[in-house]
Amino acid sequence: MFKFTRRALGLAAFIMTCGLVSAGAVELGDDGLHKTSWQRDTFKDLREDLAEATAEGKRLMVMIEQRGCIYCTKMHEQVFPDPEITQLIEDNFFVVQINMFGDIEVTDFDGEVLPEKEMVQKWRVLFTPTTFFFPETVEQGLSAPQAAVSTVPGAFGRLTTYNMMTWVLEHGYDDALPFQKYHAQQVVQQQETGTLKVNVE
Repeated sequence: MFKFTRRALGLAAFIMTCGLVSAGAVELGDDGLHKTSWQRDTFKDLREDLAEATAEGKRLMVMIEQRGCIYCTKMHEQVFPDPEITQLIEDNFFVVQINMFGDIEVTDFDGEVLPEKEMVQKWRVLFTPTTFFFPETVEQGLSAPQAAVSTVPGAFGRLTTYNMMTWVLEHGYDDALPFQKYHAQQVVQQQETGTLKVNVE
């Protein structure tokens, strides 16, 4: 009986684990990249994307990802699904995804047109995910990395991600307030007031 119970418990745990993985799974496209409802399907002309984002009262956010990226998976399965973060993105950001090894043409702010994989090389992006956040307007002749108000290489936790997005929305970069100081202040305030915006477990 003990052996049967142990096996039954093991099987139940396995089924529950599969259920959790399935629940956290995010749809993958034919390119092997994660697809969400808040990503925009555009011609990847950053000048047009910025104009459309600004017209909607949103900030342009460009995410560079690749097939099989475990850190991209972490962001899409553990961070972005947090209700507070999902809402923040849907309400405030115009998100364009770029495939690190893709062939779709991308038009940079400076007018140069290259396939995704060559544009990523031009931008000297080495890691995925890498996320660019842009201002409402970009000076003529600048490339994406030059225009970005924040470049985030890699995966981060929910609270760091949430605070990065709010720092961008609040123009923290204009106030010469480094993000790390802003983040530390926010964490202290959120802990003191008991108003942590996201599930940090």
